[in-house]
Amino acid sequence: MQKRFFKLTDDVYLSGRWELGHPLDQEGRKLEDPWQFRIGQRAHPDGHIRIPIKISGTPLDYSHAAFSIPVVHARVASLFTELAPDDVQLIPVEIDSQPAQHFILNATRRVKCIDDATCEEVRYWTPEDGMPEKVGTYSSVSGMRIDTAKVGEAKVFRTWGWTVALIVSEELKEALERAGISGVKFKDVTGPGATPGLPDETPRST
Repeated sequence: MQKRFFKLTDDVYLSGRWELGHPLDQEGRKLEDPWQFRIGQRAHPDGHIRIPIKISGTPLDYSHAAFSIPVVHARVASLFTELAPDDVQLIPVEIDSQPAQHFILNATRRVKCIDDATCEEVRYWTPEDGMPEKVGTYSSVSGMRIDTAKVGEAKVFRTWGWTVALIVSEELKEALERAGISGVKFKDVTGPGATPGLPDETPRST
């Protein structure tokens, strides 16, 4: 049976939910490199990290801070530790007014598996775009589909060339749903039949 995989995102349409802000260092300054938590490799944060609540509301077990950085409650972290210990790095963070432990969920694998032929549309950065460091990577991916034969044993990963996408296995999806984890949203990225839509996310511009 073919393995199934899902893009994991923050459910931004939940009514009354909180919104998290830009991660801060121990001196209260914005982190200089927040992108390190969403590029598919181990991060090396320097010291204590605090995440402010930008808009007050109902706390979520899974939500995104600025730059779409995944932030999870300890019980979510325990599920990832149990089911995908080799695929994630859990970085402790303090969230204003929250006594419970939270973590940045950093996927440490980056897998080259986007199936261009079955995606709705893909576009690549070209030399004419004036961003030489991005040439050869994706500038846009709509209706993303992946080739599961290229995933190997990974259960959590970022997609090579389009690391805005955080992918989880069906096993993890079902575990999160059984546990009643709040804030998660899933989109199937396995096989043909992509749902037409806009690009998954606007890529980093600098």
